[in-house]
Amino acid sequence: MKTNFLILLIAFSSTLFAQKKLADKFFDNYGYIKASELYEKAVENGDSSKHVLTRLGDCYYNNSNSEKAVYWYSKAADKYDLESDHLFRLIQSLKSIANYSEAEKWIKKLIEIQNDENHFKDHSSNSLAKYEELNSLNKDSYIVIENLQINSQFSDFGTFINNDQFYFASARNQDETKKYAWNKEPYLDLFQTNIKENKDSLVFGEVNFIKASKVNSDYHEASVAITNDGKTLYFTRDNVTRKNKLNFDKKGTTHLKIYKATLVEDSWEDIKELSINDDVYSTGHPALSPDNKKLFFVSDREGGFGKTDIYEVDILENNKFSKPKNLGSKINTQGREMFPFVSKDSTLYFSSDGRLNLGLLDIFKSNIIKDSLSEPKNLGAPYNSGYDDFAFFIDSSKENNRSYLSSNRPGGKGNDDIYSAYPTNCSQTIKGVTKDKNTDSILSKTTVKLIDETGKIIKEILSDENGKYEFKVSCNTTYTIVGSIKTYSDDRIEIKTNDENQKITERDLFLESLIKGDQIVIKPIFFDYGKWNIRTDAQYELENIVDVLRANPNMVIKIEAHTDSRGRDRFNMKLSDKRAKSTRDYILSRGISQNRIQSAIGYGESQLLNKCSNGVKCTKEEHQLNRRSYFYIVKK
Repeated sequence: MKTNFLILLIAFSSTLFAQKKLADKFFDNYGYIKASELYEKAVENGDSSKHVLTRLGDCYYNNSNSEKAVYWYSKAADKYDLESDHLFRLIQSLKSIANYSEAEKWIKKLIEIQNDENHFKDHSSNSLAKYEELNSLNKDSYIVIENLQINSQFSDFGTFINNDQFYFASARNQDETKKYAWNKEPYLDLFQTNIKENKDSLVFGEVNFIKASKVNSDYHEASVAITNDGKTLYFTRDNVTRKNKLNFDKKGTTHLKIYKATLVEDSWEDIKELSINDDVYSTGHPALSPDNKKLFFVSDREGGFGKTDIYEVDILENNKFSKPKNLGSKINTQGREMFPFVSKDSTLYFSSDGRLNLGLLDIFKSNIIKDSLSEPKNLGAPYNSGYDDFAFFIDSSKENNRSYLSSNRPGGKGNDDIYSAYPTNCSQTIKGVTKDKNTDSILSKTTVKLIDETGKIIKEILSDENGKYEFKVSCNTTYTIVGSIKTYSDDRIEIKTNDENQKITERDLFLESLIKGDQIVIKPIFFDYGKWNIRTDAQYELENIVDVLRANPNMVIKIEAHTDSRGRDRFNMKLSDKRAKSTRDYILSRGISQNRIQSAIGYGESQLLNKCSNGVKCTKEEHQLNRRSYFYIVKK
């Protein structure tokens, strides 16, 4: 009795697992409706796992069904600790149905997961609205974010352009004797290259070490600022002794310092340490005011508001500076404020993780230089992401004021990468016609879905009476378009748009009818050798049979299964019959009435389609032709 119960339990568990695998397959192919049906069936059968519940939430979230997304995400959240991405989607869905109080509850949970209250300093009763605003701040003007071709597999960050020379920091130095113990990557050095703009594209020359004899040491250098006359260079370096050794404080910590160099002919020479440095705290990330009379920098010195603050000093003669002045609480927080940059119009840009942001360091701008009461503003997406976004720079030497930023967001070439950014109204059109694949006839009222790279359905329409569909899309983006109609197999195409404004891409969708003559025709269903259980890939195809039967409630079919000639005749006959009946049983398990399947019979090798009978040598492909299943329509 115990043995029989164990067998039943194993069989039931196997069924649940197969059902979940099939649902996953539909989910991965954007079949969210079918996937949700199968996931819900799994829940009915007792599978309330985190995977199933969150996948159900994802199905409805991607289909913009906020109420059902909330229902399933909430079930998952009440039972399990959810990762931040699912909590974020739950919050978004709650906001969509105007359940702000519940959304606020999960925002607090999200703060707890992030484990850093500084990330959420500005959160209040309308914090979710603020968060959504950051994601859509630049929705009216498409911002092109391009990964620069000069990036390497290592860290590349920081930008300063002077006289068509592009300066940045990079760990690309391949000197094996010069590696940072923390991450076993090379230390940062300063590099430069020629830069030219060609319409909307950038052209770079060969990347070389900065033209200087002693700017790059055996340790870190980064963050460049150059005076308007091009004769003085400020940069950050580890605290290094005259003998090129690291200088440590009493706790064994080495700090950053700012140095300056003077242009001598074509090389940066005469390196001097600034008097604002100290051995017990760091001073770095220099930036100049437009008139070059002030120097802004970052420091963790005592008396600040947080981990690192932004300060300013007046530049005096003979390498002297005024007493450093903290920019105050309008700029600095309990977190990190870093990488200041002042544009030509005296706007201060900086990065911070102590304010409402999209994650980690975000780039902010402030008018505090001209207005002491000015509040910083987050630049929003796509300048900012859920990762570190920093080292903002505007090239005011060009009319288009192209900007640059550094980020470790996904999709880069290395740890940190440099990106260019510029606004454009670039958009494109994707259009086409939905047709029958075999007859080329028009298929009107076909459901056509536009899906983004994350799998979310952006828009869903019906093709018109002439089979036409049309979507307006963004440039430099990858989309998937899926066409669906009852009793037809889907067609799916992928289109990657470029940066050509107003380009029209025409791509027709060709859907293949599942009903051909007196048969429902699907792709071959396969079984493991000598077995008759329905595999996940076979279930995926058999769902087409289920769909046709559901769309035609009076239809009755019969099932035939055939094998090739290999193996004994009697064994093949029994095997094919078992396969036919397991096929029938799967279709019945999906809610199809028993009286709609007239018969399910196996014919073994008795009805071969070619010469490959017993004893005849044939190829694998020729034998495969004989291994088949038929679904005959006996009543329409």
